[in-house]
Amino acid sequence: MAMANNKTQCFTCNIEKITYLCDGCSKRFCLTHLPEHQQLLNEELSHIANEYNEFKQIINEQKQNLQNHSLIKQIDQWETNSIEIIQQKAQNCRDIAIKYSRRFITDIENKLNDLNEQIKEIHQENEFNEINLNYLKNQLIEIIEELINLSNISIQKDTQSFINEISIISSIKPKFNKWKQNAITVAGGNDSGQELNQFRCPTGIFIDKKKNVFIADSLNHRIVEWKYNAKEGQIIAGENRYGNQMDQLSCPADVIYDQQNHSIIIADQGNRRVIRWMNKSQQILVHNIDCNGLAVDKNGFLYVSDREKNEVRRWKMGEYNEGIVVAGGNGQGSKLDQLNLPCSIFVDEDQSVYVSDEKNDRVMKWRKDAKEGRVVAGGNGRGENLNQLFAPGGVIVDYLSQIYVVDWGNERVMRWCEEKGEYEIVVGENGQGNQSNQLKGPFDLSFDDEGNLYVADCSNYRIQKFEVVL
Repeated sequence: MAMANNKTQCFTCNIEKITYLCDGCSKRFCLTHLPEHQQLLNEELSHIANEYNEFKQIINEQKQNLQNHSLIKQIDQWETNSIEIIQQKAQNCRDIAIKYSRRFITDIENKLNDLNEQIKEIHQENEFNEINLNYLKNQLIEIIEELINLSNISIQKDTQSFINEISIISSIKPKFNKWKQNAITVAGGNDSGQELNQFRCPTGIFIDKKKNVFIADSLNHRIVEWKYNAKEGQIIAGENRYGNQMDQLSCPADVIYDQQNHSIIIADQGNRRVIRWMNKSQQILVHNIDCNGLAVDKNGFLYVSDREKNEVRRWKMGEYNEGIVVAGGNGQGSKLDQLNLPCSIFVDEDQSVYVSDEKNDRVMKWRKDAKEGRVVAGGNGRGENLNQLFAPGGVIVDYLSQIYVVDWGNERVMRWCEEKGEYEIVVGENGQGNQSNQLKGPFDLSFDDEGNLYVADCSNYRIQKFEVVL
């Protein structure tokens, strides 16, 4: 019997041999030339990786020099040639231009990070072909083209007025999100209790990039991590029940997850301390403080609201002395330099501090180094009208200076546009209740990277996710 001939021609040497198919180019190579082909693919991948690194450097340089953008220089010239009464307008336009650019570059960075992860994965698996490489090339080209579109931002002037009015116009249209009114319960929702699928008064929440939810389960004296799509949570701090020992908590009010070093910072309110947990070890950061809200800015400074002293203080990470008062600190009251039970806080890119001023039914904004704040939401007395708040809680500000605030007493989440003075109900228009379109005693809010809105629905013992409408 004749032996079957399973030899085919090698693409490189054109000799009949036992060959192997490359899925990417659909060509066959012998054992001698297959490694050579693989080496060429490796070199191509390295080339793409080098292009990625070069482009990432450009992004970093532009990010560090946003203040030198030609738009900013035009605004500076306009301000120089104008009188004092329009200087505030110049600053507002400057802020908007930077926020547009920053948001755009952040989006580009996120896409670059995703592309980098794909490159790393292909490197590690060592199983790739021309199809994979062409896909990576096209992705990089698309990202580069997106950066070029940043030049579509320009200045619009009104030549009819004595002083030319300016504003920012852009082909990058701002996105005013809407959310589905029927929420999905992503954590809890199984009545009050201390089981791993239950809460007793969830107050503070933090969403990481993987959509895992970190919850300050206040009356269970613990911090729970509820992984994405999980049926129950896991205790990551406070598993030793209520107490004042280093490994115990007492009524934690808020939590921040530090995604760089995988640690959590907790407002351990009942123990009057701010404490960091990392790998089962603990470190007290701030002592003797009636802590409620936490925030960390882009420079790593820690901000804490103190309800007893009616102030917000800032600390440099690693230097926990007396800290610096950045809001309030002038006794309890309703003046612009005072607070009355400060609750949640948010710090923007310019280190301006937004504070939910609970008993004054308003949200205050304190610019960096300011001696007093200004009212940016509420401040029209306690009530349920659209221009009023009732004991505001969690607060977040987006890149368009839109302020999202939990209106605790009115069982809703509001959106206030600082620039236009407009306000609207985001979710919770259906009154108090436990249905999917209702809230009961909401405390805090957060967003994931896709823009979905999460609310700590405290008195319903659950975390609600309102999906963004695309």
